[in-house]
Amino acid sequence: MDFYEKTIDSTLIYDGSFISLKVDKVLLPNGNISQRAIVLHSGAAVVVPVDDENNVIFVKQFRKPIEKVIIELPAGKLDKDENPLECAIRELEEETGYKARELIKLTEIFTTPGFSNEVIHVYLATGLYKGEAHTDADEFVEVLKIKMADAILMVKKGEIRDAKTIIGLLLANMYLQEQGLKK
Repeated sequence: MDFYEKTIDSTLIYDGSFISLKVDKVLLPNGNISQRAIVLHSGAAVVVPVDDENNVIFVKQFRKPIEKVIIELPAGKLDKDENPLECAIRELEEETGYKARELIKLTEIFTTPGFSNEVIHVYLATGLYKGEAHTDADEFVEVLKIKMADAILMVKKGEIRDAKTIIGLLLANMYLQEQGLKK
């Protein structure tokens, strides 16, 4: 079966600095016509920074859409025409004050493909050393170091619920175990 939906018309509803919203009229595989509301996003990068003692570097911050303070990995949206690796390097230092000697791309994830085109590029950072934190003017974070095993337990207990963080942690942990680098 052909699942493709052909776009017949597209209307930009909102064009903001962070996201845009469009509504597409689509021709469905069965010949019917429907609408799709789509959030357009430039993409993002998330970094799993792991130091030589197997600590993961996290940020703790308030997230307005969910009205909660959460623990998550350093991440940020791609600037216009920015390479995802450059974004990962920038966000790691800006949010945590760390730099990495090595960054390895683990995967790319679609955050919410039912209504958004956002792709997050997931990186593992090792060989960490101190740089200089310089968060955005409207960004308030606390940097935390948590042992990888403890962080995985926090996921299991529901203490870490951010999807990009969970995926990044689990993939980084698997990668490091496969490489025999961390136990």
